[in-house]
Amino acid sequence: MSPESLCLNVSEAERETLEVDVLLVGAGPASLACAIHLRRLFAEKGLEDKTVLVLEKAEDIGYHTLSGAVMDPRGMAELFPDWRERGCPVEADVGFDCVDILRKNGSRTRLKGLFCPPQLRNHGNAIISLYRVVRWMKDQAEELGVEVYPGFAGAKVLYDGDRVVGVQTRDAGVSKDGEKKPTFEPGMDVRSPVTVFAEGTRGSLAKGLITRLGLDEGANHQIYETGIKEVWEIPEERGKALLGTVIHTAGEPLGTTGYGGGWIYGLSDNRLSIGFVVGLDHPDAKLDPHALFVQWKQHPVMRELLDGGKVLRYGAKTIPGGGYFAMPKLVADGCCLVGDTAGFVNMSRLKGVHLAIKSGLLAAEAIAEALESGDTSAAGLAGYPRRFEESWAKDELWSVRNFRQAFQSGFVAGMLDAGVQMVTGGRGLVARRKAAADHETMGRIADSRLEKPVFDDGASLDKLTDVYHSGTVHEEDQPGHLVITDPELCHPRCTEEYGNPCQHFCPAAVYEWPLADPGGPATEAVVINASNCVHCKTCDIADPYQVIEWVVPEGSGGPKYIDM
Repeated sequence: MSPESLCLNVSEAERETLEVDVLLVGAGPASLACAIHLRRLFAEKGLEDKTVLVLEKAEDIGYHTLSGAVMDPRGMAELFPDWRERGCPVEADVGFDCVDILRKNGSRTRLKGLFCPPQLRNHGNAIISLYRVVRWMKDQAEELGVEVYPGFAGAKVLYDGDRVVGVQTRDAGVSKDGEKKPTFEPGMDVRSPVTVFAEGTRGSLAKGLITRLGLDEGANHQIYETGIKEVWEIPEERGKALLGTVIHTAGEPLGTTGYGGGWIYGLSDNRLSIGFVVGLDHPDAKLDPHALFVQWKQHPVMRELLDGGKVLRYGAKTIPGGGYFAMPKLVADGCCLVGDTAGFVNMSRLKGVHLAIKSGLLAAEAIAEALESGDTSAAGLAGYPRRFEESWAKDELWSVRNFRQAFQSGFVAGMLDAGVQMVTGGRGLVARRKAAADHETMGRIADSRLEKPVFDDGASLDKLTDVYHSGTVHEEDQPGHLVITDPELCHPRCTEEYGNPCQHFCPAAVYEWPLADPGGPATEAVVINASNCVHCKTCDIADPYQVIEWVVPEGSGGPKYIDM
């Protein structure tokens, strides 16, 4: 199934067309920063009549927004110098930070003060719930006249030749068989001189757009990580002591077998944000980010931290970690890419919120100029990439340009190169490192060494129990949004070569291979539990044959990442 097939063939009379001056797809920090800045620039230029529309596929703003998150305030301070006085929600200012190296014997080595790696020092930063922050940003945008429409999923890009002219939203009320239900509502054609793609990681529209227009020509393959997150409530005394604490962990359970680590952030109201990130270029065919997260929580240091607490929320998200050399071209005729969609993440610092906001600000300035001049071609929007190249955002990403791809040479080699990069301005041992696509790094199932943890009803929740804590809901009777484009590859070939890794890497138990008989081989057909999907995009990225296609479900479907 392609994105185009998500909308039925209906007449122009049935399908409404909406014309706007700027269309933004996605309501994360990059998109909302762009929309806010646009309205202010329009006011300065006497273009108050220009319309700005934000479409968001989630049922409400923030429901599909997930991050750790420790925010470098630099981007927010540029958007709103008085962001604190305006009431931007902050969980806590960072008061203590360190890195814990977790050992197999249950101990830890703590690196703090001058021994804490410089990129993981967080004094001056703020611990936030990105859900709360984007909801606050939405309110600021609406006060300036931005229209924000939640519950509208962009299903396909509208083109005039190779020029982007808008998007079509997904039809609602279509059955699994592709028939119109009594509740059928056709999607809209939303047309605009400029469309800003801010879909987050591996956006389904941006993925096709980048390929069609060759925006990744000359760029490295993007490298992704999957992050698993829970919010916990812990006993009051411990919660108060940990407020404002930022702890990052290395070592167990990955050891030196792959790129990844954990985080612990002390939130308000005796809560913790905890999570584990693992690179999807790990070579083991049984790579299971959720299982590693559970094993991490089972370490004695984590057991002691979580003792007496309970899980409140769960979620998963992929992160684009490839850095400067993996970024696509930021503009094409009629469109821009911002935020995670364009790879604005500093994986060395584990931060992207400030860069996402900055990308939105830079794009807004170029869009305002383009609309004022009447030229919204790639040449007319070229002020965006030019501004980026002259900005602190480029300087920051350039300083870590070879960081993540160095770890594809192995963990120890990556750590060595990362050290050299710190004293060579980001160059490291090689001037420009290349990168393999994550799905190309997977080894054969016969070489797998990763094991599953034992689950329980306490800290070690299984996937289905965790998915319950994500609030995920989808309309059951709709065409599947997880499509295997070539099922013939799944069995016996994928079974024999990779052991059907989708059943392992998905953090929401979407893909199941039932046993034909107890203790026997798997059946020949996968069961796709699309209603479990938390929209992380891991399957679209990690499938070794690239035949799993993630497309948008009906608007409003998916997780509800409240306070995440």
